[in-house]
Amino acid sequence: MDWDKLRIFHAVADAGSLTHAGDQLHLSQSAVSRQVRALEQSLNAILFHRHARGLILTEQGELLFDATRAMMKRLDAATARIRDSEEGVFGELRVTTTIGFGTLWLAPRLPKLYAKYPDLKIDLMLEERVLDLPMREADVAIRMKEPSQADLIRKRLMSVHMRLYASKQLVAKDGLPETLADLGRHRLICQNPRSAQVGAGATLVSDLMTHDISSLLTVNNYYGVLQGVLNNLGIGVLPDYLTYDFPELVRILPEVESGEVPVFLAYPEELRHSKRISAFRDFVQEEIIFYRKHLKKQGVT
Repeated sequence: MDWDKLRIFHAVADAGSLTHAGDQLHLSQSAVSRQVRALEQSLNAILFHRHARGLILTEQGELLFDATRAMMKRLDAATARIRDSEEGVFGELRVTTTIGFGTLWLAPRLPKLYAKYPDLKIDLMLEERVLDLPMREADVAIRMKEPSQADLIRKRLMSVHMRLYASKQLVAKDGLPETLADLGRHRLICQNPRSAQVGAGATLVSDLMTHDISSLLTVNNYYGVLQGVLNNLGIGVLPDYLTYDFPELVRILPEVESGEVPVFLAYPEELRHSKRISAFRDFVQEEIIFYRKHLKKQGVT
């Protein structure tokens, strides 16, 4: 099969337009159209439904687009590996993690990484959905569970627990709850048990809901929960990795916590020798070592 025709087909399918694809490829619309028709003839299949507003892939077109998309991702990975093997730490690095960990722990530490590698271009992809690393939806992931795919290199970074926290101001004003029953006198701030989050966090919230909670605020991410706590709205269910960066948090009911949540860094086997991956991995590990030392010094467990 002609690679040039496949490359042009992929650009058209991605853009949904002959004109836009031609602009990207520096080809005329008629030249792009001829190549697509020639590919259709060689395959004896119609790849696009042609409409006045653009092009829509047929079922056969979708199958071919899936194949060319996978090919492009493999080519991108190969290109990155070649460049990484010859040059320094620079270029794009797509990092995926959860909204909470990305906004509250990782992002505030990135200035240190940029100070060391100013030519890095980090694309921080924050979502609860697990992106497919072997299919190159991202280059490296920090996940709140061990990855299941066999073709990933993984490194356990640390463990996290969800615990109860309040602001110092709120504690000074309303006092510390001494038992779970005392939570009824306070507003609880947490993620909804049905929202996307780690299972241990959802289980803890569900258990807390069995008590007589008179006032409740649910937010769909930990950043929102933290803002509620810092603004004295109530007692929040938050991950314990916040204690270093937010010393104004006071832990409530120390015996109450979620099960252990393992935090893993993972990346595809094919990126084993990537200098960008190595730089990011080493940076995260150094930050976690520093974080652990601080907690030990403070006597926090």
